[in-house]
Amino acid sequence: MEVIYNREYDKVPVKLWTEYDKLELSTKEQIGNLQMLPFAFHHVAIMPDCHSGYGMPIGGVLATKGVVIPNAVGVDIGCGMSAVKTSLKAEQLDKETLKKIMSKIREVVPVGFAHHKQYQPDSNMPNGNIITSSWNLNKKHIVDKEYESALKQLGTLGGGNHFIEIQKDTDNNIWIMIHTGSRNLGYKVAKYYNDLAIELNERWFSQVPKKWELAFLPIETQEAKDYMNEMQYCVDFALANRKLMMDRILFDCIEPSLKSNYVFNLTEDYEKIINIAHNYASWENHFGENVIVHRKGATLARQGTIGIIPGSQGTKSYIVKGLGNKESFESCSHGAGRKMGRKEACRQLNLEEEIKKLDDQGIVHGIRNQSNLEEAVGAYKDIISVMENQADLVSILVELSPLAVIKGD
Repeated sequence: MEVIYNREYDKVPVKLWTEYDKLELSTKEQIGNLQMLPFAFHHVAIMPDCHSGYGMPIGGVLATKGVVIPNAVGVDIGCGMSAVKTSLKAEQLDKETLKKIMSKIREVVPVGFAHHKQYQPDSNMPNGNIITSSWNLNKKHIVDKEYESALKQLGTLGGGNHFIEIQKDTDNNIWIMIHTGSRNLGYKVAKYYNDLAIELNERWFSQVPKKWELAFLPIETQEAKDYMNEMQYCVDFALANRKLMMDRILFDCIEPSLKSNYVFNLTEDYEKIINIAHNYASWENHFGENVIVHRKGATLARQGTIGIIPGSQGTKSYIVKGLGNKESFESCSHGAGRKMGRKEACRQLNLEEEIKKLDDQGIVHGIRNQSNLEEAVGAYKDIISVMENQADLVSILVELSPLAVIKGD
């Protein structure tokens, strides 16, 4: 861990689990802005997968006193990981079967901007039909307004770095891992409250410059309370989204594709699906104070918490146990982290070389053209180094290697 003050007049220090000198200038500037926030608490924590985001770096952890910052959570509220260990063994999935499974997944799970054409069962939404019974019926809240649309988003992957992977552990057990979030529902909630915060901050002549993109809501205001409630609903929706996809992948895609008359006998791990979000804010107690901890591309690593840290497609992923390190606000990285922006990756990476990296490992993948390079292995940091840098934050329980991957288009 590296501890630095960027400027003499910073309010709090920054503690990093990466090398500060190797960070891009825009990331350093965003870190400096966080340090100077008048309501920043104790210190800013930066995880080893850190890179630039909107307002706050991805891989950043910020604790605040008295305010919540929508942009310190981001637009994909509740984005996170789910993983399930199955009773299958790797030898049961040859390349032909894997290709068949991935083809079926693409039929069942819409990717990119695509949604289901039909409303998905209301019972799969968080707490069933809770919105119509416990929220205002005057369509005041964004979740209310977007609820019907969300019923078509449920069970969809999205785009960018979201993915579905079939993996194997070191004992050849097959795992399914999903990375996705709250889809357009979370985006609409995030945008509404960030825009509202900007408007209110201008009205209040806030000392936080608008160009920092860190507009805030005082936690005692109704606007902040509404945001916290709607944000939590989006976190729950993101989990429901991943659960529905997991069910369909297992029972509608994998089971019918197996060559033998195999019936899924899920292990106990499925009943205890591993789920961890990495874009949210929550009330927590740290260093003797109740504060709001914002994790943007960072994962809870409280003592004993089971989490997931994925690599990039073509590299290992990990099931981990949190060590409860107080200096990181009990957090760890949410993945490998980008070392290239999307456009930069498409310009600089070699298509043939990136395809070869995956083909040489026998991984079923979808890299076909230059535009797919934004999610290529070469666009990401080395996951081995990332894990070494946070050895004091988590311990590794399971090491997973990819067999087949679908990326969001």
